[in-house]
Amino acid sequence: MAKGVEVVEEGTFSAKDYEDPPPAPLMDPKELGKWSFYRALIAEFIATLLFLYITILTVIGYKSQSATDECGGVGILGIAWSFGGMIFVLVYCTAGISGGHINPAVTFGLFLARKVSLIRAVMYMVAQCAGAVCGVGLVKLFQSSYYERYKGGANMLAPGYNKGTGLGAEIIGTFVLVYTVFSATDPKRSARDSHVPVLAPLPIGFAVFMVHLATIPVTGTGINPARSFGAAVIYNKKAVWDEHWMFWVGPFVGAAIAAFYHQYILRAGAFKALGSFRSSS
Repeated sequence: MAKGVEVVEEGTFSAKDYEDPPPAPLMDPKELGKWSFYRALIAEFIATLLFLYITILTVIGYKSQSATDECGGVGILGIAWSFGGMIFVLVYCTAGISGGHINPAVTFGLFLARKVSLIRAVMYMVAQCAGAVCGVGLVKLFQSSYYERYKGGANMLAPGYNKGTGLGAEIIGTFVLVYTVFSATDPKRSARDSHVPVLAPLPIGFAVFMVHLATIPVTGTGINPARSFGAAVIYNKKAVWDEHWMFWVGPFVGAAIAAFYHQYILRAGAFKALGSFRSSS
């Protein structure tokens, strides 16, 4: 029986008062001496590597097939399924090890909500970006000609859209994703609704899928700075770098708004986390 739920009689439930777990300390040097911390970094690195390898291959494969047949390839729907499906699989696989962030924007949002320490947040982002670079590097290694021909699956603003529109798409898209992450992993939901099973990776994957359907035609859909960074580093063209700021600023702003909305508006009792960021160790 989940904590926070009491059985009153057979078939009925009564929710106890729920207390949020204490916020993570800002700095927690003790983490650096734990194998579980480094195991989590490895999990984030490998998960992001696999995420970029599969999804960028899907993007390039679609472009190569549709170049000779307009109806060929998986289409935008298939690309969206690739990104959403891989997030579902990888979050499911790594959630119990690292939390299954696989995205610096998600890590940033959880840090603002005091779910992870600053040390863990920074190291997760480094591992995610490194994994993304390696994942895209493998794509280029195996399919170099197609990779260059189809611009490496890099995020770029589509013709006809200005940078304000692109930035707005990234902010709103990341808000949807990070808001879903908070809702799907909310421990209060587990305590009060334990009789309703919730598989957190499923709504998170669907959020990624839906956002891609909406924003692929605008920016190619970033909503994940590691995804954009890995593709930009390996493709390494000026046109990509000129717009690259959009794929960091947008997701981080969207994540911050989602963290504030969920923690301090919907979860009114979480205002205590707005206190000092002093270490609580």
